[in-house]
Amino acid sequence: MDDLLLTLKTTFGYSGFRPLQREIMEASLAGRDVLALLPTGGGKSMCFQLPALVRPGLTVVVSPLIALMKDQVDQLQAAGVAATYLNSTLSADAARSRLAGLHRGEWRLLYVAPERLMLDGWKENLKNWNVVALAIDEAHCISEWGHDFRPEYRQIASLRELLPEVPVMALTATATERVRADIIRHLKLRDPAVFVASFNRPNLTYRVVPKDQPLKQLIDFIRRRESESGIIYCASRAATERTAEALAGRGYSARAYHAGLDAEERSRNQEAFLRDEVRIICATIAFGMGINKPNVRYVIHYDLPKNLEGYYQETGRAGRDGLPGDCLLLYSAGDVAKQLHFIDEMTDATEQQVARRQLQTMLHYAEGAACRRREILGYFGERYPHEHCGGCDNCLEPRETYDGTLLAQKFLSCVFRIGQASRFSTGMGHIIEVLTGAETEKIRRWGHDRLTTYGIGKDLPRQEWAGVGRELLRLGLVAVSSGEFATVELTDAGIAALRTRQTITLTKPMERPTAAPGSTRRASARRSGEIECDEILFGVLRKLRKKLADERGVPAYIVCGDVTLRELARFYPTDVEAMEDISGFGEKKLAEYGEIFAAAIGEYLESNSRVAFSD
Repeated sequence: MDDLLLTLKTTFGYSGFRPLQREIMEASLAGRDVLALLPTGGGKSMCFQLPALVRPGLTVVVSPLIALMKDQVDQLQAAGVAATYLNSTLSADAARSRLAGLHRGEWRLLYVAPERLMLDGWKENLKNWNVVALAIDEAHCISEWGHDFRPEYRQIASLRELLPEVPVMALTATATERVRADIIRHLKLRDPAVFVASFNRPNLTYRVVPKDQPLKQLIDFIRRRESESGIIYCASRAATERTAEALAGRGYSARAYHAGLDAEERSRNQEAFLRDEVRIICATIAFGMGINKPNVRYVIHYDLPKNLEGYYQETGRAGRDGLPGDCLLLYSAGDVAKQLHFIDEMTDATEQQVARRQLQTMLHYAEGAACRRREILGYFGERYPHEHCGGCDNCLEPRETYDGTLLAQKFLSCVFRIGQASRFSTGMGHIIEVLTGAETEKIRRWGHDRLTTYGIGKDLPRQEWAGVGRELLRLGLVAVSSGEFATVELTDAGIAALRTRQTITLTKPMERPTAAPGSTRRASARRSGEIECDEILFGVLRKLRKKLADERGVPAYIVCGDVTLRELARFYPTDVEAMEDISGFGEKKLAEYGEIFAAAIGEYLESNSRVAFSD
């Protein structure tokens, strides 16, 4: 067994690598700069943690989230790794102690925030600490085209001159080709080895439903998952607090988490969530949850996300352990209007263009009838090889289509007549007002009430015309202009369709749910990532894990993850030797917890028989 695989097994308890992990590690160990794109839950952290243990010296990890630093360091220390962090949460004495340890060469991994690297004295420290590798986590933060731009990340490039021989590894879970190019340029990566894993998360199920009595929809969804952890994303701080209070008032363990809370309360709420004392966190979409909690079983978007990139990252917080996770988006036209209002208030024209384009992509995803997995992967430039994924609502319960030729002709004709009469194009809202015969100042001023298309769509509500318009955008028959104003224009395909009166098939809008969202699922299909086990024993072991974690003052998953518990509850090992092939049990954890879990399993079997599994 080679050094990497042996260290992976003895330290972390895993018997094999995830896709591209070994290749990324070997490139870094060979001294190359690396850009690695791995999906959330794809094992990014291991790509720099494991090499840090097989080469002498210090690996410096730059991370933007203080809470995530502590979380990862706690997990590393639980596995017996000499890792530490330095940030503003430490007391002066604790910081001095850790700095002294760095000068003595006691640590293999150091986590820091980017702004700390620029402080006086740090450049000299980095030169003296035998830094052999630099890892930049969440590297998309360096690009203003990314969904989470942080200006302080631009300063990291100065380390290239300070430590010219040290290989740099940039890692992210979400980056379009444009963002990847930004990362390489701004970090000054030298001929980097670029690794792009599949963005597919096969263990996640995606579902979009019309928002209708949203609190009731939340409760119906959560009721069947009361023992599981979940995140609910809301568009505003007030909405997070209202939602958390409403759920708590009905007996659910829920708290709010947003930037407006004082640091102590935010930290307290997050810690309670990490320790499974609180099951549900209601968070703002704009505020990053610096967590690495692997057993989040569902993510709900109570409001529409601003872009598909952020949505992908946020849904990716479900099922990080590889076990099944559910992703639910509640969608309404009202949320679209709110987003457009925010965009209209932007003062920078370029920002407006980017925001409109991103929102349009998000609407295509939410309203489209195609496989949602294909849509997500296609956004990141990846082609999903199958027509249906079997893990989204559009594949499990396809929506009906209808002959929309007449409606499309009316809409396209209206766009054409407006452009012909005025020599300029207008926004979607104005087109719909002309179709429905609205009496507005603009319509009168521009003479659009004299168009032949004025009022030809009175028989259809404005909201349904908006849906038709977005369908035609998705089909490429109209397009939003790239100018300062988001005006709608006919494409060449749209002009051809108008002239030839070609048949145009549209998809029926999503219907209001008659059952709880996410309640229907192909019963015969096993969910990807599912591990059959003795569910009663799993519950017993979960309580034991919580007790052990509380005694040590750490979150439960620091002791071990759900995958480990499920394997224990499937194979019934009653001695430590039989646990050596259980995933997640490295040497240190096996020595610390092995006998305790073995005794609990033995005690359980004294009064319960083993369950026979299908495979």
